[in-house]
Amino acid sequence: MVTGLSLRTHICELLEIEHPIVLAGMGGASTPELAAAVSNAGGLGVLGAATCGPAKLRAWIQQTRELTDKPFGVDTLLPASVKRQQQLNEIGDFAGPATSDHLVFAKSFMQREELEPPTQPAETEADNFAEDEGLALFSEPFFQAQMEVVIQERVPVYAAGLGNPGPWIDRLKANNIKVLAVVGAVRHAIQVAGSGIDVVVAQGHDAGGHNSPVGTMALVPQVVDAMDGLPVLAAGGIADGRGIAASLMLGASGVWIGSAFLASYEAGIHDFQKQALVKADEESTVISRSLTGKPCRVLRSKWTSAWESGGLEPLPMPYQSTVSDPVMAAAISARREDIYPGVAGQSIGMIKAVRPAADIVAELVEDTTKALETNKSLLTAS
Repeated sequence: MVTGLSLRTHICELLEIEHPIVLAGMGGASTPELAAAVSNAGGLGVLGAATCGPAKLRAWIQQTRELTDKPFGVDTLLPASVKRQQQLNEIGDFAGPATSDHLVFAKSFMQREELEPPTQPAETEADNFAEDEGLALFSEPFFQAQMEVVIQERVPVYAAGLGNPGPWIDRLKANNIKVLAVVGAVRHAIQVAGSGIDVVVAQGHDAGGHNSPVGTMALVPQVVDAMDGLPVLAAGGIADGRGIAASLMLGASGVWIGSAFLASYEAGIHDFQKQALVKADEESTVISRSLTGKPCRVLRSKWTSAWESGGLEPLPMPYQSTVSDPVMAAAISARREDIYPGVAGQSIGMIKAVRPAADIVAELVEDTTKALETNKSLLTAS
């Protein structure tokens, strides 16, 4: 351990945390247990609540408060991130050959892989909203209900995983809620910064899940330059202290980390998926629209390969989930990591074991301070 040194930046003061490490709000993985564990370890835990209806979201917030007395956040999506879905609302539900072809493809895949629909379907991310009757996923009433809960519960931090929180910014600020927004381009950073948010998360192409076409190393400094002092968190492909140190050198005030915490005991994914992450390397991920309809970095699988060669265009988000969710639920029930190993970024090859989240935070901090201290030797007197 590097003694006599601490890792603190402006983001620590702003978010009232010990270390400039923020858990990415990963749907299905960033549960109350994981968020609380990261917060208790000195970082900022964030709930991945994009598909949580209001009742589920309120329960998660209250559960998190029972597990930690430290600040934590909530991550959801916002309407601007699902424009294609809103357009579909205007023309009605899908019907006809396109939907039929997609369902036939999924059924054929399941038969070929000898997958049986589970008698009690395994929970997928989209199941989180099922108990809130009358709210269609990613509909305007769904978003409004989510944001009402965030505001009423006065969560310390709100993060817009996609979209602009501008319409809610006055009420969020009135309730002392710090606001983050995840972006993948400089122009998006400028848009959200103008709404009055507190922190921009610049998430590059290296990241797992929905991400940017721009690589992290190129994106972060350009966003930093455009923000004129507004704090920036770097995201995408950061899984160890060297990556954090590099992000700080690029001008970021901290990091938004997902994949490193997927292989934690507290992560809300299945054990067979955690083992798939440990076995993966830097070439194990692929950008696919086969799960959600939007480009998403996931671990390569029989499903992503079959979809790529199948010749079908994915349905717009969230309708593609009606095709993929039954397949993923069957894969989970059968513990088939070759079909649904999960979502992860390109840094996953650095993950070697499943560990407690607190140990991951401690190692990240220690290795960052070591990297910063060690590289002072690169400077020599002329």
